[in-house]
Amino acid sequence: MLTIGCHLSISKGYAAIVREAHSIDANTFAFFTRNPRGGDMKPLDAGDMESCRNLIAEYGFGTLVAHAPYTLNPCAAKDGLREYAMRTMIEDLQRLEHIPGNCYNFHPGSHVSQGAEKGIELTADFLDHVLPHAGHTRVLIETMSGKGSEIGRTFREVADIMDAVKADKSMLGVCLDTCHIWDGGYDIVNQLDDVIDEFDRIIGLQHLYAIHLNDSMNPIGAHKDRHQKIGQGCIGFEALKRVVTHPKLCHLPFILETPNEIEGYRDEIAMFRR
Repeated sequence: MLTIGCHLSISKGYAAIVREAHSIDANTFAFFTRNPRGGDMKPLDAGDMESCRNLIAEYGFGTLVAHAPYTLNPCAAKDGLREYAMRTMIEDLQRLEHIPGNCYNFHPGSHVSQGAEKGIELTADFLDHVLPHAGHTRVLIETMSGKGSEIGRTFREVADIMDAVKADKSMLGVCLDTCHIWDGGYDIVNQLDDVIDEFDRIIGLQHLYAIHLNDSMNPIGAHKDRHQKIGQGCIGFEALKRVVTHPKLCHLPFILETPNEIEGYRDEIAMFRR
């Protein structure tokens, strides 16, 4: 069965987001654990979390994919910014223990003139401090488009981060974003099998746990990261359909992060289910 959903808001609570996802024929979803621009979490509502767990089981949902705030920079030049990112992620992981067995993806950060090698070193050190708190949540490094000084712009950079981690890596994995890797120069329209083989050779498909399913406003290699609605961008529906149905990928949870309201997500989910 296809496991597909979209990014939804938890502003009305965790049980409400499960019901909303179910109402549009989604059987997974993504969510920010807090405001995507940072800030404090809402107080924990244990009853809401219990209802969330019960509904997930009732509806037969697949793996959920929480998302760290955009403001976190694990390889920031300033110690205080890295420490803030560390505290935030650890707090998020502790909250996610109330809905165990899911994933939490994050952007590996921007080196900000320190150089990619230093950025990789700092993000790996960041993970050394965070992973011991992962509990039952898998922490996913997201593949990036390479805008500005982002690290994780190539499969090799993602692999280098993972290789440099000294902590237990059993709860570490990767989230592949179709828009990001297209903007990063990987031709998933004409050479999907080659791209998958390259990922497997460099990172290993056994480490891939989720896919952000997005079209792109940009031509391949633009390094801009601008998501587009499915079928309205430079990747196109046919290419993304091949991603969803590929035998090496089809078992994964697919998360739509397209510029849509709820009805638009309903239509895109229906398109892929057909």
